[in-house]
Amino acid sequence: MSELIVDVRDLTVELGERPVLHGIDFQVSRGEVVTLLGANGSGKSTLVRAIVGLIPPVTGDITIFGQPLRSFHDWPRLGYVPQRTTAAGGVPATVREVVASGRLARRKPFWPSTRSDREAVDRAIEMVGLADRADDGIHTLSGGQQQRALIARAASGDPDLLVLDEPNAGVDQRSQEAFARSLRTFVASGRTVLLVLHDMGPLEPLVSRGVVLDAGRVAYDGPVPVPVAAGRHVGHPGAHSAAVAGGSAADGTIGVPSAVPNDHPHSSDEETGPFGWTS
Repeated sequence: MSELIVDVRDLTVELGERPVLHGIDFQVSRGEVVTLLGANGSGKSTLVRAIVGLIPPVTGDITIFGQPLRSFHDWPRLGYVPQRTTAAGGVPATVREVVASGRLARRKPFWPSTRSDREAVDRAIEMVGLADRADDGIHTLSGGQQQRALIARAASGDPDLLVLDEPNAGVDQRSQEAFARSLRTFVASGRTVLLVLHDMGPLEPLVSRGVVLDAGRVAYDGPVPVPVAAGRHVGHPGAHSAAVAGGSAADGTIGVPSAVPNDHPHSSDEETGPFGWTS
């Protein structure tokens, strides 16, 4: 049996005293590419935020790399890119500088970068197809390119697990295809990926397993669901099929009810996790 990288047991999470996740059981094994699917408000982002330590569980257990999350400290093994963020801040920085910040957890405080640090940064930039923009200001990049730079920052730390929350949201088709090529390179090295997606797009061939959330519960866990009516994937607003919620229809499609209130509201004062990034 493959090593469990993520093991979630009977997880319940509340946001503002409102239950969002209910009795979640969920595992990710080494080398898998697993995508969380479901309607807005189904609990996808809340689940990944709980897994990376940004939201405490009310009940249940989360284990990462065989260690209980509450006592886990080897954060460089985990790379996380939150939903709807930007790489451009108030301080001017190049793409290389932004990506290099992903190596800080691998170094002692105030120690200069090493040759291995610089090589890891170069590999990460090359992986996301931004080698020709490495010395450009991050603010000069498009939204899709900035998203790829943030993914390179997470990958530069050589994590064993990469967690990405809707990496394709608001990203043009060309950038989605470039990101899919980048992720293929990362996966080929034998590492593990957990994705939150609305539409899989170019990432679909890479995904080994789909987990559908419905109103904070696991409704389906298995082979990636086939597109539902009108070519929309499970969880996409307006996607309806004859399937029964939480199960498979005769044609292999998965039914999910219409969206419930969003479980991942964004504001200017969002909490910061162990990676120093808002989520």
